[in-house]
Amino acid sequence: MKTWSEVAEVQPLASRIITNSITKNRISHAYLIQGERGTGKEEIALLLAKDLFCEDKKGVEPCQQCNACKRIASGNHPDVHWIEPDGLSIKKEQIDQLQKEFSYSGLESNRKVYIIKDADALTTNAANRILKFLEEPSKETTAIMLTENGQSIISTIRSRCQIIDLQPLNAELFRQQLIESGVSEGSARILSALTNNFNEATSWNEDEWFAQARKLMVQLIEMFSTKPADAFLFIHNSWLSHFKERQQLEQGFDLLLLAFKDILYYHLGNETAMIVFTSDNEKLERASMVFSQEKLLSILHAILQAKRKLKQNVHPTLVMEQLTLQIQR
Repeated sequence: MKTWSEVAEVQPLASRIITNSITKNRISHAYLIQGERGTGKEEIALLLAKDLFCEDKKGVEPCQQCNACKRIASGNHPDVHWIEPDGLSIKKEQIDQLQKEFSYSGLESNRKVYIIKDADALTTNAANRILKFLEEPSKETTAIMLTENGQSIISTIRSRCQIIDLQPLNAELFRQQLIESGVSEGSARILSALTNNFNEATSWNEDEWFAQARKLMVQLIEMFSTKPADAFLFIHNSWLSHFKERQQLEQGFDLLLLAFKDILYYHLGNETAMIVFTSDNEKLERASMVFSQEKLLSILHAILQAKRKLKQNVHPTLVMEQLTLQIQR
């Protein structure tokens, strides 16, 4: 999404709120843009930043061609600052550096913009530092915070921001978009269940690592269903050597979530409407005989807990071992 017109097609309410503010020259000093991955948070932040610096705007649309627009698009504008998590969190030192930058005059004007990705990753100290910025806003400063989990942002920060809620994308339309781009129907079903981001989905579709990840997930579910005693050995010999990074293991958990949901949906009689991975009723029936509905709900809860532990910096091997034991019980 490179224009407000394109944003309006996907996020009409968000587009209308922000463009009305631009038209009336009532840009807020702080925005909290919250929505699922792939709903357009970064694109909206970039467009808003371009609007504030563009040298040749056409109504509410930035020209995209001037020096300011091009540098913002490439991440090289000296008065537009991006902050991203350093590891698992955004630390106080990062905010201290931002404050230092903002103590200087703008290099090309007095206006400055800072964009905080994954704002829910702010540590308590970092959040308190940001709060001071928000309590004493400068007319020439605009804060744009992006998050998938707005409820994790402390209330004192939320109360000082204009909150922009982005709506989930239509999964069926997204699936059709992937199919039209050449992705197989089966892969499109899986990818649209994992992400709302078209570029991410098409990249995964062509990624050998992701293809192998899907195979390992199927093998692990089969093992839990037929040879549960061997599952622990399998995760050490095959699973952990493939899902080496925390982000990769989190993606593995997402695949497991979908697979166990498939078994639960089969239990509930939703074979065709909801199932993502397989139309092999024999495998689903076998798994449904091993796992009761109550057990499946417990497993889904355990996988979500495992994802949270990863974000809390628990060692990945330990997280996967604990999850395996919970599924085996």
